[in-house]
Amino acid sequence: MERSLEPFRGVFTQQEAIPDDAIAAAVDVMRTGRLHRYNTVGDELGAASELERAFADYQGTRFCLACASGGYAMSIALRAAGVEPGDTVLTNSFTLAPVPGAIASVGARPAFVEITEDLVLDPDDLKTKISETGAKVLLLSSMRGHLCDMEALVALLADNDVLLVEDCAHTMGASWNGRASGSFGLAGCFSTQTYKHLNSGEGGLLTSDDPQFMARAIMLSGSYMLYRRHGAAPPETTFEDIRLETPNMSGRMDNLRAAILLPQLQTLDKNVQRWNERYDLIADGLSEVPAIKLPRRPDPEHYVGSSIQFRLPTLDPEKMLRFVELNKEMGVELKWFGDNTPVAFTSNHHSWKYTDPQELPKTDHILASLFDMRIPLSFTLGDCAHIARIIGHNASRCTSEENLR
Repeated sequence: MERSLEPFRGVFTQQEAIPDDAIAAAVDVMRTGRLHRYNTVGDELGAASELERAFADYQGTRFCLACASGGYAMSIALRAAGVEPGDTVLTNSFTLAPVPGAIASVGARPAFVEITEDLVLDPDDLKTKISETGAKVLLLSSMRGHLCDMEALVALLADNDVLLVEDCAHTMGASWNGRASGSFGLAGCFSTQTYKHLNSGEGGLLTSDDPQFMARAIMLSGSYMLYRRHGAAPPETTFEDIRLETPNMSGRMDNLRAAILLPQLQTLDKNVQRWNERYDLIADGLSEVPAIKLPRRPDPEHYVGSSIQFRLPTLDPEKMLRFVELNKEMGVELKWFGDNTPVAFTSNHHSWKYTDPQELPKTDHILASLFDMRIPLSFTLGDCAHIARIIGHNASRCTSEENLR
């Protein structure tokens, strides 16, 4: 094997260490013994409330709720938006299992919308599905950080009286034409799970400018009658009736995780730049391989390149699996969305048996050749160049073998 193509030795699941100031903040909270978000004294603002205020400021929104996970944020967002059992909720056909899972958790049914080769919602199919289903809510998954034309989407939904809830698990720090992802609809749902853009192991954030919606979400999250202790909540009068009408479905974030997140938020934009340096380097390398097709990144999109996706449309399924194995042998961990068997976090709509089977030929064609790779900030730029060479080498090898058949 050529020296330049020695196996890669990095670990794709290795995140950067939690920064020292976040560790110190967590230790300070542990020393108080008051980890529960409502275990405060007097007018003291706990770390969870501080995080809500800081993230609302970062997003440019009025209200924010810190909760247990991104999936939980989606679930209570749908409930607070008025979704009821038996309702149909539109969502992307290309997403991860927590998105249809959030819809199922409120007793609703997902209706999947086809995607384009740029891995975003197909507006023509969205129009069709709105007409066919009569759905009044779209749970938009900006899957793997790919933003659709958000202005066109908002206009389409407004014309059809459809509410927008944004799943921003992969777009925290991203924007469209300078407007933050998560601020285009009724609500934005964010994750702080280990592999996302802020890391507290598990955690979620829910944002909105709608006071009634956020009051319901806060009560759903398990605030009891302690809603006054939130850092970015609606006025107290908003809760007058909502506090008695809304069930408690406990899913709060604690002060320990919030303390870990607050210092990370201060460096998020810097880390977005670092991710994009790595993404762009890998994308530039892969773009030189004729067999590889990369999704287009439109000019209005300010993305966060914490992962990369590409297609090898000329390979058959057997060669797709061989491509994954060749890269694995050389230390590069890829996921294939066309695999019929779910692997780790990766699955497609065919394996979500709790949803109604749906015909999605365009999506299936795209996913059949789609590969996905995580880009942790623990990788250097040199690492990323090495990875791109390995992927390119194996892509050329597999396509050459395919052409010889």
